[in-house]
Amino acid sequence: MSTDDTAETVRDDAARERLIDLAAQFYDQFALGDIPHMEVPTRTKSNIEYDPEKKVWVYGDRTSTRTANTVGGAQKLLKAVYTIDFLAQQLEEDRSSTLRELYYLSESWDNENAQFKSQDESNQLVEDLEIVSEVTREDFHMRPEESGATVIGPLFLREQTRRGEREIHCQEDVGEGGYQIPNNPDTIEFLDHDADFVLCVETGGMRDRLVENGFDTDYNCIVVHLKGQPARATRRITKRLHDELDLPVVVFTDGDPWSYRIYGSVAYGSIKSAHLSEYLATPEAKFVGIRPQDIQEYDLPADPLSDSDVNALESELEDPRYQTAFWEEQIGLQLDIGKKSEQQALASRGLDFVTETYLPERLTEMGII
Repeated sequence: MSTDDTAETVRDDAARERLIDLAAQFYDQFALGDIPHMEVPTRTKSNIEYDPEKKVWVYGDRTSTRTANTVGGAQKLLKAVYTIDFLAQQLEEDRSSTLRELYYLSESWDNENAQFKSQDESNQLVEDLEIVSEVTREDFHMRPEESGATVIGPLFLREQTRRGEREIHCQEDVGEGGYQIPNNPDTIEFLDHDADFVLCVETGGMRDRLVENGFDTDYNCIVVHLKGQPARATRRITKRLHDELDLPVVVFTDGDPWSYRIYGSVAYGSIKSAHLSEYLATPEAKFVGIRPQDIQEYDLPADPLSDSDVNALESELEDPRYQTAFWEEQIGLQLDIGKKSEQQALASRGLDFVTETYLPERLTEMGII
């Protein structure tokens, strides 16, 4: 058994033990004559706080109690016990399943009250178990539906798969589509690299343009395709590339308020996964564009801001993540000009403009290259 195999087994055993300990707490509460209960942070926007020291979203002090003193509460705990039993067995058998499969699997459970009424309900319970057990769903062997996000660039890695270890160079051993990020990037070991920085790209069209133009090769760049709002695995591998390889991270999105939030999820975490911000977020990540300033300077094709865009921009001005001189200037400018623009709008100045002019100039200004 390799060192990686051993580490994975230890991780699986620890996750299973945490789950079983959690279920045992309910039995202990019964034995003491207490009403079974489980306490979790209150998962509302009002209980999410921006930690200025860690520069990520975290849960506040308020908690909610799942308790069996009501029929509804008892059903929630029953579902938790059935889910814990399923996950513990899954880990023991070294199997995995998707969040969607868990929802359907509950249909086969012998107690109808333990079955989920919707996937939102089962998803929320898995998040509760993550928080209470301090074990990620990836270590429960739970997968989302495939995100399909990819990496391409001068990175050599070893991946632990069910067919054994594979060593992969993310330029030489992959096609134009790149290396697909696994559900749990912690199964990857970085062996070597020739990269100078990481560029996270929102859209598939822009990612393909960069690869076709050889940007990853010319600038020793690891290109991470975010595929819109990035999945947890995408954010996790980005953080590992920064923390473990000491690589600067820059984020390249469309120039609209929703894309600024994509940058925010990479840099500061998201409200939905506030319990994992320190595991997923890269606060040092920088925003390269598209900036509202670019819309003016390059006379980019643009669309007018909608009412929802304006509301989102005004909301971002109140968001502690965007209360910096850069963001206040750029968002203020965007509200003034009333326009938004896509990454692909750079093609109006030629297909090579983004790789020969725009990105080199911006990255030089930022001290990245």
